Amino acid sequence: MKRIVKLLLPILIVGIIIVLGAGSVSALTLQEGAEAARCDGCPADLFGDTGVFKQVTNVILYIVGIIAVIMLIIGGIKYVVSGGDSKKVTDAKNTVLYAIIGLVIAFLAFAIVNFVISALPSSKNPTTTNETSLLIQNTQG
Repeated sequence: MKRIVKLLLPILIVGIIIVLGAGSVSALTLQEGAEAARCDGCPADLFGDTGVFKQVTNVILYIVGIIAVIMLIIGGIKYVVSGGDSKKVTDAKNTVLYAIIGLVIAFLAFAIVNFVISALPSSKNPTTTNETSLLIQNTQG
């Protein structure tokens, strides 16, 4: 019994504090909460040319590209110091090959992400369906 009381008492006290404190705090809407969490100078849109999604994916793709270039350099160094050992030469060639494949994939991913983001609607770039519906409403009204 004492064990149950020890477990439930803190939960009960926190619950009472939350219930009593909730009446004095004004409720924020979801949009207001998101606006309050945004830092100064941070992008407001999720998609678009200056959106958060594009910035995050570009940074990730730049990092992948840098890692691929570093691996290409490491593969070249491994090839130079292999000393004619066929196993080391094969490992070095595989490192160079996979680094080049990584660079190609990073470049293609960068191009695809930027193409898709430019095709997505943003608050500054409305979709053609919205423009068409506004045009229809204006001609009917």
